[in-house]
Amino acid sequence: MFENFDWIEAMRTSPVMCVILVCSIITLGLAIERIIYFWKRRSNPDALLASALVALRSGNKEEAVRVCAVDRHPFGPVAAEVIKTMDEQPEAFEEKLHIAMSEQRLQLERNLGFIGTMGNVAPLIGLLGTVWGIMRAFHDMARTGSAGPSVVAAGVAEALFTTAAGLLVAVPAVLLYNNLVRRMGVMLTITENHARTLRLSGGLRQSKPSVQTTVRVA
Repeated sequence: MFENFDWIEAMRTSPVMCVILVCSIITLGLAIERIIYFWKRRSNPDALLASALVALRSGNKEEAVRVCAVDRHPFGPVAAEVIKTMDEQPEAFEEKLHIAMSEQRLQLERNLGFIGTMGNVAPLIGLLGTVWGIMRAFHDMARTGSAGPSVVAAGVAEALFTTAAGLLVAVPAVLLYNNLVRRMGVMLTITENHARTLRLSGGLRQSKPSVQTTVRVA
């Protein structure tokens, strides 16, 4: 299908194709970076929650903070902040939780905006290249005076190539973007739920009043 297609000529005569090529390289690099980053942030938040609760119930608050702080899952840093504010008022806890969650969201969302934008914009850039190519093809036909089917078909095929290239960039970008956004939502939801569970279980355990026995002397 593309054995007789002049790729070099298409790149030289179509500035839009050069733009698509640059965007595809940047998108590929950011996609690889995000995939590696999300893979590194994998962990077991359930096991981390259990370990933190065990440390808190044994009275070792520093150990609980240390265990949570070194974990790679977003719940780790958030849990460390939650444990530090365990004895504060609910308003202070909510504020610290909100700040910690926002920091983790910013880290997870980094470069996702560009990937999602390319998934939406790449087909439009390709369409612009198609319009540009068709206009150039008709201009060449008007200048040479030749409008045979082979000439028209060759010009239209070259023009439609940019749309195909734009779709080749957009489809994987959209799939990756949706997958990473879903994973981010799941990770942050688990993080918030576990943080509140940690606050509730650990706080109640620490604040449980001790029972004292009063001996009355007759």
